[in-house]
Amino acid sequence: MSSPTLLVLYGSQTGTAQDTAERIGRQAQRRRVGVRVHALDTYNVANLISESLVVFVCSTTGQGDPPDNMKNFWRFLFRKSLPTASLCRLEYAVLGLGDSSYAKFNFVAKKLHKRLQQLGASALLPVGLADDQHDLGPDAVIDPWLVLFWQKTVSLYPLPAGTTPLDDQDPLPPRYVFHFVDDITEKLVEQPLPPDSHAPPSSAHPFPARVLSNQRVTDPSHFQDVRLIEFDITGSNIQYVAGDVMMMRPFNSPEDVAQFCQLLRLDPDRYFTLAPTDGSTAPVPARLPRPCAVRYLVERYLDVAAVPRRSFFELLATLATDELERGKLVELSSPQGQDDLHSYCTRPRRTALEVLADFPHTTAELSVNYLLDLFPEIQPRSFSISSSLLAHPKRIQILVAVVKYKTRLHKARKGLCSSWLASLDPAQGEVSVPLWVKKGGLKFPQDPDSPVIMVGPGTGVAPFRAAIQERIAQGKTGNVLFFGCRSESKDFYCRTEWEEKVQAGHMTLFTAFSRDQEDKIYVQHRIKEQAKLLWDLVGNRNAFFYIAGNAKQMPAAVCDALKEVFQQGGGVTESQAQEMLNGMEKAGRFQSETWS
Repeated sequence: MSSPTLLVLYGSQTGTAQDTAERIGRQAQRRRVGVRVHALDTYNVANLISESLVVFVCSTTGQGDPPDNMKNFWRFLFRKSLPTASLCRLEYAVLGLGDSSYAKFNFVAKKLHKRLQQLGASALLPVGLADDQHDLGPDAVIDPWLVLFWQKTVSLYPLPAGTTPLDDQDPLPPRYVFHFVDDITEKLVEQPLPPDSHAPPSSAHPFPARVLSNQRVTDPSHFQDVRLIEFDITGSNIQYVAGDVMMMRPFNSPEDVAQFCQLLRLDPDRYFTLAPTDGSTAPVPARLPRPCAVRYLVERYLDVAAVPRRSFFELLATLATDELERGKLVELSSPQGQDDLHSYCTRPRRTALEVLADFPHTTAELSVNYLLDLFPEIQPRSFSISSSLLAHPKRIQILVAVVKYKTRLHKARKGLCSSWLASLDPAQGEVSVPLWVKKGGLKFPQDPDSPVIMVGPGTGVAPFRAAIQERIAQGKTGNVLFFGCRSESKDFYCRTEWEEKVQAGHMTLFTAFSRDQEDKIYVQHRIKEQAKLLWDLVGNRNAFFYIAGNAKQMPAAVCDALKEVFQQGGGVTESQAQEMLNGMEKAGRFQSETWS
């Protein structure tokens, strides 16, 4: 049987799914299998009926929801009108990328696998459930899953007689060729075509929002720098409600841009156009101006400050000519070398830029044409909006914890987006951030008589600040907030605002300052202390209950505390309390938004 063209479709809000999909694409090329790799939002799902062989790589967001670039595909695939045998010609495999610290671990992958079977498609192998929490990361599942996938595929579709796979160490051609051009003015590059003025800002056409203020809300002596940042969205037609999310793509630091250009001997002020190489089906990235400055590419597009994935080392190994460096790169990209890769790169959070500096001979010989194969695109970051348009017209605010920590590497590790945002100082001149807004996972009740209980320790309080501002502006009462932090004097965000609202009778506040006494006190302890109040609100007044914050231990501890409230107030058993919580979640009266 002749081999069909393999279609690899990926859906994710991070770069991991794209990186994995492209890795499968390169493996297909080495096996001389025709391959197409597409994001799910660039593929016409109606064509799925005519496909023969498809791999789906997908992640899960929120409470078991598909990622944004998968939603249109998801809606189409779950139409009740689709015939049960509509995909009977399709052989497929599903690889899920997830995090087992979340309750709905790889939910989208599992549900997609089941739905494809309902429509008559045949699974080549069980669904792969990669887990970020594994010591070796998702590759611990991806590697053996891909070995099994290719065994099945090659047995079904053997290569024609006389055809042999390419060697793993032979370089594949790059996806694009750079054509450098001269006599281009900066104006042509930096001014993209304006979007439709009636369309809301989007990933393709963000709104350049001016930074109005960038205020530190933790004490200067506190180890954690947290910022309340306000943007001006006048003229943007951006609309949002409490629970919505602000999106942006950060820029690389000037220092990293300069070092990258120095290592690769690139002139940051030169301009280029991109063209796909012969046989490449990769579309030219629409987000890059045409022509584009090297500085723009490195500053705003290539994720040079990220911890590189294994595919980065795989590609570098094929391009290296120095024997010592090539041997080390081959070892780090091999299945047997994953412990070493974890120790060298993942654990200390070594960046791709630092890896290039560690392999100087390979870096010096690196062709510019491989840049977009080596480095993923900078992915959008999301922040819960912490303000209400009703309270702050034409403004949008976010609460940002600046990520900075030490590893065994000499230089402190920094979060790309939070560090970039913290560096924006409107007092030094006008600065703007290209941003857009999307619907969030938290939905607040419209009924003015429904009380709302919100548990938001740390920056988890951000969406609840928006909700409280909005509900007060709408005249809604029954606003109860549980806030937790380390110290009342160091990181009690928005303290004055909360105290004024409590004084005015607009909200009830319970605080937990974990380090202000010998025994640590957390929000779950305060919930147990307020069992009588909470049972009255939930059991008698149909209150809505919300959790936002770090996904590690807090959400589970809060859920356990809430179940104790049910047992104590309602006189129910532990299993009945769990059923009550499940019922609230199903009815939308229990919602959470957590992150790892």
